[in-house]
Amino acid sequence: MELPNLLQLSRLLRPGARRPLEEDSPALPHECALAHALGLPEGESLDAAPTPWAAWDALQWLGAGTRELAWAWISPCHWQVGSSHIAMGDPRALGLDDAESRALLDILAPFFKDDGIELHYRSPDRWLASGEVFRPLRAASLDRVIGRSIDTWMPQGPSANQLRRLQTETQMLLYTHAFSEARQGRGAQAINSFWISGCGALPKGWQAPQELPQVVDDLRQPALTGDWGAWAATWKRLDAGPVAEWLRAARQGTGLELTLCGELALQSWHGPRNGWLSKLAGQWQGSNTFRQALASL
Repeated sequence: MELPNLLQLSRLLRPGARRPLEEDSPALPHECALAHALGLPEGESLDAAPTPWAAWDALQWLGAGTRELAWAWISPCHWQVGSSHIAMGDPRALGLDDAESRALLDILAPFFKDDGIELHYRSPDRWLASGEVFRPLRAASLDRVIGRSIDTWMPQGPSANQLRRLQTETQMLLYTHAFSEARQGRGAQAINSFWISGCGALPKGWQAPQELPQVVDDLRQPALTGDWGAWAATWKRLDAGPVAEWLRAARQGTGLELTLCGELALQSWHGPRNGWLSKLAGQWQGSNTFRQALASL
């Protein structure tokens, strides 16, 4: 692909170290990058402290009274049972609207409450849940599991068996429920389970940074679904939009940090560079001769 603005911007900035993640990391690079920017645990490995995404979300959504509680995200989902494994689709593809999602929450809330879990509506494809069972729980992020076998990524910890039982009860409840029959009647995919992610509580004394990072996640959906035509088209649109804006800011001397994330690694650039090299780069973008000169320096 030709992405001229991204190419020019990368030349104006100083590259940082490339950071790879292990294939069994419960988080993806874009999640680790955002957690780092927010000063939260990054959850980059099975041994590292998980990122309490739901607790952070609850603080923004429900206020300061949530700070000391343990939280998780609950995502209604469809588990496709195969001959050798169970795969999970993207909850956003279920087509849940506000009313249907709230109705489903009302159906499941009493069962969660019996296990000490309080459900809070957040969006059609994601709810907030509070309860001590989430404080020691380690769970893979939703993006890590979408389109994959769930076996490797099931939650781990002292309360894991309790929550697996709750998942089984949910499957049994919804199998013959009128809610499921209504979806089946209009040809919608069944909702037969839920995924738990973003578990834990905020670290003691944690404070949100004064300036939040700008997150551009337009590439997420086509990457997760493997729609590479849409992925390439999105890159070109981003290059002409926000990347062009960042390039103008860098040329004017505004400091910025750019982080690009793939499935197993992330790379950051900082800048703009100082001195004559930066000015020369701004004047000779796209020159093959200049690229060769940089390579020899």
